[in-house]
Amino acid sequence: MFMGEYSHTIDAKGRVILPAKFRDELGSSFVVTRGLEGCLSVYTMEAWINLANGMKKLKASKENVRAFKRFLFGSAAEVEFDRQGRILIPGTLREYAQLKKDVTILGTGDKIEIWAQEAYEEYAAKIVPDMEEIAESLDESLDIEF
Repeated sequence: MFMGEYSHTIDAKGRVILPAKFRDELGSSFVVTRGLEGCLSVYTMEAWINLANGMKKLKASKENVRAFKRFLFGSAAEVEFDRQGRILIPGTLREYAQLKKDVTILGTGDKIEIWAQEAYEEYAAKIVPDMEEIAESLDESLDIEF
């Protein structure tokens, strides 16, 4: 399980280091793609395959399904760590997430998110005050307590 919040920097070549405990769980290769709210999503190969299999079950005749598949799969890149534990984020993904220098790396349970630090701070400032209301709106069938 991925959890925690970390601050790192991205270098001029588009490389960023991921926390050691994330590297251990990700394995030798994994997938980085566009995420929602302007961040990048990082999936283990197993989670990526599960996501892809789930997406195959959606009706391709629906325009929204086709659009989301293009969004998700069209930007996806399989990546590996270099010897220093860094990953190279492709230019199109850096551009999408507006990654310039400072980044925030979040573990969100089943995946990792990479945010431009300023974008994440703006998002958190907007969403955190509403967290009690958001928690109330979650599916009650989950049978979990906060």
